[in-house]
Amino acid sequence: MLKLLFPLFLLHTLLGAITLEDVIQTSLAKSPSLDVITARLEANKQSIDLANQFSNPELLLTRNTLDSSQAMHKTVLSVKQKLPYFDKRNKRKNVALAEKNILDEKLQAAKVMLVGQIKKEAYTIWELEALKKIVYAYIKLTQQNVELYEAYVSTTQNQHMGIMKARLSLSDLQIELSNLNAKIYTSYARLSYLSSVDVTNLELNLTIEKKPNLSLLSCSLEKNPTLAIKEKEVQKANQKILLADANRYPDFTLLAGYAYREKFDNYFNLGIGVSLPIYGTEELQTQEQRAEALSLVSAKADSAIVINSQLKTYYAQMLSSYEIYHIIIDEALPQVAHMFELSNSSISIGSDLFKYIDVLFQKLSLEKKSIYAIGNYNRAQAQIAQLQGALQ
Repeated sequence: MLKLLFPLFLLHTLLGAITLEDVIQTSLAKSPSLDVITARLEANKQSIDLANQFSNPELLLTRNTLDSSQAMHKTVLSVKQKLPYFDKRNKRKNVALAEKNILDEKLQAAKVMLVGQIKKEAYTIWELEALKKIVYAYIKLTQQNVELYEAYVSTTQNQHMGIMKARLSLSDLQIELSNLNAKIYTSYARLSYLSSVDVTNLELNLTIEKKPNLSLLSCSLEKNPTLAIKEKEVQKANQKILLADANRYPDFTLLAGYAYREKFDNYFNLGIGVSLPIYGTEELQTQEQRAEALSLVSAKADSAIVINSQLKTYYAQMLSSYEIYHIIIDEALPQVAHMFELSNSSISIGSDLFKYIDVLFQKLSLEKKSIYAIGNYNRAQAQIAQLQGALQ
């Protein structure tokens, strides 16, 4: 998959702007942070195999110091093999499998977080690029109007002040443009780091689609990565309880030996041993595992409360951005547009440039706020998608 995605990514880069979807797919295939968890999953495979193994046998060689003429003189070669109680190996294996499930969910959660960070950074780039576009347009417009005003109006003191104010406003816009260029460069650097590939031109178009619905958003938290991890941790704790219960039963040890005597008959030894859980250690370990499982259940419930609170916070941000955007687009900008038309027409006959600049920058401020609203709406939406476990 990686061999296919990377050439496609390079092709997009050579041709021009790349899409957010391309950035996300490439980052999921190449991110070193994901490789760490993948390596841990690979190591866990060995743990699963190890959990199902018997302990190593013991080989013992003993010889006493009696004279070889004595019947008790002997050299004994013995083998001991510990056999766990019925089903203990399966229970150890189940604990290791439960750990694998946790790592799988952590890998998924890391992917979801990476996608969320990429989307938020991409939306910030869109916001900065949109601000840069309108600031540049207003620089051109202000320059044109200053030139037009100077062409129509003689430079009396009051008129000269108007021109100076316009030029100072123009300087402010140029400073803002320079700051935006620096922020855009920084955001692209962060996006390149997150995607593990150099990104210099992003193709993205953001809008505010619809009014958010809290009920619908709440219903989509079933695949929340944090809750999924907590659930797998609870399942692992339950498997550890079953293993602790099994550990209360004794293990057996099989013994086999061969005794060599120089002047007497040789013989074999066969025996069986059993551990005696008489000190209550295993019962204490079982109670410890039960307490840990209860704490994990409580932690999961607490996480659900936190996640629901986060959802409401992001919902409020989306709703506020939605309302601000429509106030600006549906109410404020049409009024300012009319004022702007009046000021724009009056400037051509030498009217006061002060009023025109005030209206111009009021319109610019509203347009900026609409861009901020779109950016904040989509960033909050990305945060909610991250809570939902989305990978797109």
